[in-house]
Amino acid sequence: MRAEVRQVADNTYLVHGNNTNWVILTDGDSATLVDTGYPGDRQLLLDSLEQVGSSPKSVAAVLITHAHNDHLGSAEYLRDTYGTPVYLHEAEVPHARREFLQQVTVGDVLRNVWRPGVLPWMVHTIRVGGTEQHPVAVPQAFAGAGPLDLPGRPVPVHTPGHTSGHCVFHLPDRGIVISGDALVSGHPTSRIKGPQLLPDMFHHERDRAVASLDILEGLDADTLLPGHGPLHTGPVREAARRAREHAI
Repeated sequence: MRAEVRQVADNTYLVHGNNTNWVILTDGDSATLVDTGYPGDRQLLLDSLEQVGSSPKSVAAVLITHAHNDHLGSAEYLRDTYGTPVYLHEAEVPHARREFLQQVTVGDVLRNVWRPGVLPWMVHTIRVGGTEQHPVAVPQAFAGAGPLDLPGRPVPVHTPGHTSGHCVFHLPDRGIVISGDALVSGHPTSRIKGPQLLPDMFHHERDRAVASLDILEGLDADTLLPGHGPLHTGPVREAARRAREHAI
């Protein structure tokens, strides 16, 4: 099985893994990797780097939107094997070390197993390592505000709620927002199509997740690369408004 890699702009690629996405930003063979999928996505992740003309040795940094298992999956592997630095918001650093866990529990899932899509999603998640823990031994906080000195020049924007340190990444020169789980366009446990918040059980603080849509609404972009679901085109401010309407 090959990774499904889609070029969405110059040097910008959205990759679909097992019910989760990651993004590759390139500059020559050097790359910035935003999120890493589930632990079971590792071969797909390595394949996606090859498809865009890069390699794990050429990844300048891994940026993590938030430290859930379906985004953190191979971050420690890359750090430990290749010395790749792993960066997150300062509030998410201890989460990546697994000093605490702000993630849906087995009990939460079982209480919602009657909902359409939840049972097959749960089975699939277990198969791709979603219940495994792969903490990052030495995660690092972003050095400061503004663009990061990495391929793509991504700008971290703090959007708490899904987790305390959740960040999206704005690419202002490309009109793109990499939104992680702050704003998605689909999920196996949701019957909604298009921009939306994830179902309530997935958020650490749902009210803050809803409030963070205001932050997304203020970002100037017309392409959304979500952590789950397909590419979404159209003003991100409108996508955030639609998600808020569904969340009320």
